[in-house]
Amino acid sequence: MSEGVDRNTRAIEESVVTDFADRMSYGGYLDLATLLSAQRPLSSPEHHDELLFIIQHQTTELWLKLVLHELGAACRYLRDDNLAPALKCVARVKHIQRTLTEQWSVLATLTPAEYAQFRAVLGNASGFQSAQYRSIEFTLGNKNAAMLRVFENDAAAHELVNSALQAPSLYDEFLRLLARRGYQIPAELLERDVTQAWTFSPELVPVLTAIYEDPKSHWEAYETCEELVDLEDNFQLWRFRHLKTVERIIGFKHGTGGSSGVPFLQRALQLTFFPELFAVRTEIGR
Repeated sequence: MSEGVDRNTRAIEESVVTDFADRMSYGGYLDLATLLSAQRPLSSPEHHDELLFIIQHQTTELWLKLVLHELGAACRYLRDDNLAPALKCVARVKHIQRTLTEQWSVLATLTPAEYAQFRAVLGNASGFQSAQYRSIEFTLGNKNAAMLRVFENDAAAHELVNSALQAPSLYDEFLRLLARRGYQIPAELLERDVTQAWTFSPELVPVLTAIYEDPKSHWEAYETCEELVDLEDNFQLWRFRHLKTVERIIGFKHGTGGSSGVPFLQRALQLTFFPELFAVRTEIGR
């Protein structure tokens, strides 16, 4: 019996540090005492599935924090004509997007009956009020100054979203980089009011068509265009998965934040970040 236990027990190597009285530990570095105490279900008696709901949204916010970090860096790199590290940041964001989309499958294990038992404790709390999500949308070009009203009672959140509203989007920075490299980007796009949502510019399509029809001659621009298309594709998949998860759990009830719920999310699927990069596909080969 003892022989079997020995075979199934891994001895701690003598070099492994076990005394953390005056050393940095894993829990200390990650501040796990704070992180793991942040899940505070409000249902009483506590409903088993409320912890799932909280962790789902808290982990999403952690990933959104990293997305904002990477997109901010990508914008700075583009501004400095440093395309390669900008694309590295975008590549990382794409992997995070896949993780966020897959994460909906965990929440989808929550049945309508289970959610109904603690939904009331949310009050008017809703993902619609996520300052980080809104800042990401703004950074990608879907800007809407009216959204600032949602954050008027939270100074830090208001500042985060307003900063994203006032700054050039990732697409703005890319087009400015193209202009500096000699591409004939329409002047009105380079001088536009960046606090406004990006709208389709037919004048930009011929410039992008030339890039797509001769990718070997314009490889860096071509590659960046395709990376941006990936970003939008991933974002739309996330939106769709969100929509279907909400529909699966609450049907067509109104959202806790006051929205119409599923119909509201359906309209978000019509939003686009880089419309010319999709319009160019119709032009290629004509």
